[in-house]
Amino acid sequence: MADSSFDIVSKIDRQEVDNALGQTAREIATRFDFKGTGASIEWKGEHAIEISASADDRATAVLDVFKQKLVKRSQSLKILDASEPRQSGQQSKISVGLKEGISSENAKKITKLIRDEGPKGVKAQIQGEELRVSSKKRDDLQAVIALVKAQDYDFAVQFTNYR
Repeated sequence: MADSSFDIVSKIDRQEVDNALGQTAREIATRFDFKGTGASIEWKGEHAIEISASADDRATAVLDVFKQKLVKRSQSLKILDASEPRQSGQQSKISVGLKEGISSENAKKITKLIRDEGPKGVKAQIQGEELRVSSKKRDDLQAVIALVKAQDYDFAVQFTNYR
């Protein structure tokens, strides 16, 4: 019988992030507490978002609204890498980077966890920015998924290609 396998990845659903960004932009355009603050949120390239407002607390409030919208769209907040508010002329700006992919150090941590605490006969191999986990028994793979979900990593984890 062939091995069953799945991939551990850290990917961003760009469409959902874009929808959350659009909802945030509409909300700050209509909310009374954002009137006259020049608050805005927009894409800066493929993997960055920029928030600007007239004051630090207003920029932070826009970031909070954006986080709420992401949570409602079932996106992990671990994909965000927000900087501290900084002054840029009359505006206060926050740069938000989007983290995607599993770094090699984090991949090594996960493979070590699977080797040490996972069921016997489960193999984990690093393939670029993702991990392929394979085993003869599907129950072992489900145990590995539960084990990885129980850990608290500083990056978002998804499981794909389960076969």
